[in-house]
Amino acid sequence: MVEAGMDTSRISDPPCDACDVVTVPTRQGLEAVDILRRGAGEAVGPVIHDDGCDTLGFLVPPGTAAAWDVPGSTCTETDGRGLSLDLPAEPPVEGSDWLLPPGEADLATDPAVLREALGEAARLIRAADSCR
Repeated sequence: MVEAGMDTSRISDPPCDACDVVTVPTRQGLEAVDILRRGAGEAVGPVIHDDGCDTLGFLVPPGTAAAWDVPGSTCTETDGRGLSLDLPAEPPVEGSDWLLPPGEADLATDPAVLREALGEAARLIRAADSCR
């Protein structure tokens, strides 16, 4: 079980040589998806959400977990159990579903671009929360 709540133990069939998964709280993740989709040429890869809508998981290239250090998020290696991105893609983990399914998104999100988007999302959330 991943710290942020997404179980990646049942993931099978490598898509991009066993993508890693960055898991974040849903609110921050949705903000980051919006930021990434608005960016000039900065595409977001497939994104999965858990059934309780508590977390979002961004597929990132393998090896990202080794250097991932973004507070409030977790990056998990899939240990060769990559997500199957064959269309139609079924959610890889029971109790989850695709927010951005494979085929509608790039193969994996660039970790540097995701790091920036998550930072901007956190700042936007702090600013919005401080106005209440």
